[in-house]
Amino acid sequence: MELLTISEVTKNYQISTRTLRYYEQIGLLQSLRKEGYAYRTYDEYSLKRLEQILILRKLRIPLKEIKRVLQSEEAQVALNIFQGRIEELSNEILALSTIKTVLNQFVIHLREHAEVKINPEYLSEESILQVIEALPVTKNNLKEGTFMNDLKIADNPLSQLKDVRIVYVAPASVASIHYVGGSPEYDTGNELREFMIQTNLKEMKPDLRHFGFNHPNGVSPDGTDHGYERWVTIPDDLEVQKPFVKKKFPGGLYATHMIPMGNFEEWGWLMDWVTNSIEYEPEWGDPDCMNGSIEEHLNYINQYHLSNEDIDKCVQLDLLLPIKPKVGE
Repeated sequence: MELLTISEVTKNYQISTRTLRYYEQIGLLQSLRKEGYAYRTYDEYSLKRLEQILILRKLRIPLKEIKRVLQSEEAQVALNIFQGRIEELSNEILALSTIKTVLNQFVIHLREHAEVKINPEYLSEESILQVIEALPVTKNNLKEGTFMNDLKIADNPLSQLKDVRIVYVAPASVASIHYVGGSPEYDTGNELREFMIQTNLKEMKPDLRHFGFNHPNGVSPDGTDHGYERWVTIPDDLEVQKPFVKKKFPGGLYATHMIPMGNFEEWGWLMDWVTNSIEYEPEWGDPDCMNGSIEEHLNYINQYHLSNEDIDKCVQLDLLLPIKPKVGE
């Protein structure tokens, strides 16, 4: 089979270059460097492995568990992981079933009493229980403790699907580090770690924030590797030395969604959320810099001293997509 370039793989499998590189960084996938090529290529074995990864991701298996499944020859490892996922899904199904049952019961009650006006106390916990107990139910002995516990069970899994926040990020001075080619995420991460240590930035700016984004965004047609740029907020009067550049981050309004490191496909979910919003629309910036979208590394102030590998194991990211309020027609 002919080797495929990283550009061809991203197109054929509808996956971002950032995700492909991250899979390599954590040891899930391996690319090849063909003589005469200046960029990554993938052979048949790598593509089969990628297909396995994508199938397991669609089944919502976490990356660390996917790594265990693919690296182990013991079927019991995969069995335990899949059974655990089934249990999690069962809880989510219970959550949806509970909410559906409650809503159905309210619909039946309201249809029977359509002429009655709803007072402000109607949806209090006590009134909910009265409605539930007065209607035919699917559970026996549905008392307050059981009912409220079921609603809490229902709320936990579902709340993970509704965590988009609208935030304003204030303007700030930043120290910027930017590399193109090679492994720019890791290289800029190492530089930023050294900058934090040398400047003792943690003490100077205990409220520091750390942002990153692809720059340029993706792979050019001739196969040139992408770049990555990192920012860390600094005091306005702090000067920086090369390879860092001092910049002014203008801030702005963002739709924000938190992910564990590696779940970069959720950028698409966030974009869908903004696209379908009745209140907001994207406010795109430079297309070479992810259109103004940025990734904030949360709790970086307590993690910067760790290696890139150790940071990746525990880091959470906020995905920030620039938005503006829709103007009424």
